[in-house]
Amino acid sequence: MASILKLKRHNEKKEIDFELRYLKSLSVKQRFNLMRRKTKEIVDLLEKSGHRRAFKIVKRA
Repeated sequence: MASILKLKRHNEKKEIDFELRYLKSLSVKQRFNLMRRKTKEIVDLLEKSGHRRAFKIVKRA
């Protein structure tokens, strides 16, 4: 079950510690799946915002 961090004031150190504890609780496979999901999410958001994928360089033989 995921925890929720509640702070009365902004505290970057506590936020980072909370995030690191969460990531340490995941297995390597879960971390990679999370990374892939977030990468896809960012790419989709960029494409929706009008940022297309970069051109690929094709070598001619």
